[in-house]
Amino acid sequence: MLSTLSSKGQITLPKDLRDRLKLRSGDKVEFLLQENGRVELVPVTSSVTCLKGSVPKPGRKVTIGEMAAAIRKRAATR
Repeated sequence: MLSTLSSKGQITLPKDLRDRLKLRSGDKVEFLLQENGRVELVPVTSSVTCLKGSVPKPGRKVTIGEMAAAIRKRAATR
């Protein structure tokens, strides 16, 4: 697949590539420069909602006062 660099430094990803990577307007991509000089294009399309459930729920609820006390205690040890 071939694309041309514009005078503003922009490229248009060919439709076949966008389709294969499931990219849509507004999606972000990351360019990773490899040691051998090659560039890897990685789609960054995950939503924050995909993290749901990755952190276990606490065993009990903590009050604001308890949080403040824990912060003061930790700050005092630094």
